[in-house]
Amino acid sequence: MASTIIRVIPTQPRFIVYWNNSISNNTTSRIFHPRCNLRHPLSIMATSQDSSSTKTERVVIKGRVQGVFYRNWTVDNATELGLKGWVRNRRDGSVEALFSGSFDAVKEMEQRCRRGPSEAVVTGLEVLPCGDDPGTAFQRKPTV
Repeated sequence: MASTIIRVIPTQPRFIVYWNNSISNNTTSRIFHPRCNLRHPLSIMATSQDSSSTKTERVVIKGRVQGVFYRNWTVDNATELGLKGWVRNRRDGSVEALFSGSFDAVKEMEQRCRRGPSEAVVTGLEVLPCGDDPGTAFQRKPTV
């Protein structure tokens, strides 16, 4: 059984957030601006927060994560969340990534990496704080 929760966020201009929870499929969230009729994934909301709360971390994902399009999936998800950084395979069979952005967006990406794409089997996730320069966008790097 699905339920929809509607919440008006008290800001100017006013945005309306819809949460659609369903047991049979993934949770869907959308932000609507009533005057502009624009639709954005809820994750974009995290990227519009104060830039002083930028977080950068290095993540090493272990398991069956190579040969299952994990890097391409990571680029797509990180770009959707507005993150900067990179992702690459490692010779030991793991995938390594650097995520930089708002605290909430980095935490969301960390949670997504615990699941990965549908063909991946994640058995471990190591998260390390990092001070490296993430660059200006999110990119796929060669294997190290």
